[in-house]
Amino acid sequence: MLPIELARRLRTAGLEWTPRAGDRFVLPVSGMEEEVFVISDLTVDVHHFKTGDVIGFNGTTEWALDSIEQDKAVWLPREDQLRDLLGDTFVMLEQLDGGYAVSVSRPDGSVERHADIEAERAYARALLAALDEV
Repeated sequence: MLPIELARRLRTAGLEWTPRAGDRFVLPVSGMEEEVFVISDLTVDVHHFKTGDVIGFNGTTEWALDSIEQDKAVWLPREDQLRDLLGDTFVMLEQLDGGYAVSVSRPDGSVERHADIEAERAYARALLAALDEV
C-alpha cells in the first residue's frame, strides 16, 4: 500500500480523484492516519452535493464521524489504478532484487525506469514523474 506521503505528493502534483467503490483512503487527522478506509456501497460511500462531494460513513455507531469533505481525505490508489493512469506510456513492470521497476515511454521515444521496494510504489513514482512534467 502506498505511504501517505507519496499519496499526498501525487495529489499535490495534480492527480484528481473521483471516489468509487473499492477505493482506499486515509484521514490525515492525528491518531487516524494509520486507519485505512475503503469506500463501499454498504458502509462508506460518496454523496454528491452542489457544494461538493462528501464521503459518508453509514451505520458506524462506534464513533461519531458521519461524513468528511472529499478534499480532506487522502486517496491511496491501488496498483491497477496507477497502471491505468499511466495509460499508453506504460511499457513494463519488472522485478528487481529487493523491489520493482516500472518502465514508461517518454514523449521523445526514450524509456524511463522508476524503481521502489513495492510495485505499487514504483507505479506511483512513474506517475508522479509524468504529473510533474505537465
